[in-house]
Amino acid sequence: MNTPQRAVLLSLHPRFATAILNGEKTVELRRQRVAVPPGTPVIIYATSPVMALTGTARLAHVETAAPGQVWRRHRTACGISKAEYTAYMDGAAQASALLLDSPRPLTQAVSLAHLRHAGAFHPPQSYRYLTLDTLDTLVAGHDAAEELLTHLGTTQRPANARSGVPPWPPKAATPPHSSDGTRSAVLLTTASAS
Repeated sequence: MNTPQRAVLLSLHPRFATAILNGEKTVELRRQRVAVPPGTPVIIYATSPVMALTGTARLAHVETAAPGQVWRRHRTACGISKAEYTAYMDGAAQASALLLDSPRPLTQAVSLAHLRHAGAFHPPQSYRYLTLDTLDTLVAGHDAAEELLTHLGTTQRPANARSGVPPWPPKAATPPHSSDGTRSAVLLTTASAS
């Protein structure tokens, strides 16, 4: 199995970020096809008013289908009403359900102000990939830097690593999966990402 070489940074409304990190939700919905490989580490950025990295998870699987099919499969644990889902998916031809597992909150959030200390950082409106070098630069000097990279399962650092945290990329690991159709979490992108 190939090990991920990068992580996905997801911008989420604090309501949904908290629910995922509490283990109450395990599926994020998007209005378009998302091609992120299973096993990819996920970094959670909570939008305003929190504006900080608050924890991590792992992408277990991506399902893409018509919005109605995605709702039927994941409605019992989406954390939103049918009306909210319908409004979010209005006009979408397909939807992606990103099944997340292994949620781990950080003991100390990494603020947007800290993420911007090394230059211009803009949280994504939806999601973006981060390499280890980029992540290392963003969190360098923060008390949570080592914890964040440990949560991501890092085992090997690049040659230019600065912070003395465990290395990248993560070892291939397969956390337990639910065989009963994992509970769902919806992470809408209607809130501003900053």
